[in-house]
Amino acid sequence: MKTVIQRVSSASVTIDSKVVANIDKGLLVLIGIEDADSQEDINWLTAKIANIRIFEDENQVMNLSIKDTEGDIIVVSQFTLQANTKKGNRPSYIKASKPDVAIPLYQNFVKQLEKELGKKVQTGVFGADMKVGLINDGPVTIVIDSKNKE
Repeated sequence: MKTVIQRVSSASVTIDSKVVANIDKGLLVLIGIEDADSQEDINWLTAKIANIRIFEDENQVMNLSIKDTEGDIIVVSQFTLQANTKKGNRPSYIKASKPDVAIPLYQNFVKQLEKELGKKVQTGVFGADMKVGLINDGPVTIVIDSKNKE
């Protein structure tokens, strides 16, 4: 399971000209799921995301988590995070899970993240053509892969 976590001043997801998710200060989390992913990956990633200290404290030091700031989160499924670009110029998405595997894992990821935070998490719509808008704060962007826990 791969995630791209962006600290944002604001973010939104629009589908067919309708805003389906909208936050102010918080995190935009893009998630790519592969068949080898499991509940263990979900538990590890959601704990990491809820507790990673990438928000500034009163001394402008990144020392606070999303839980500390009580910010919001939008989670967006993005199969292209599983792209393999080793050969040629056309990425291969063979590692990306098909919907029958990915949707339950995605839903469990969102539920577990809500448990970690003790609040609702907004989402895009799995498989939809989404327009994601954001103002990256910092900019701060962190990539976390549950298969690389070093």
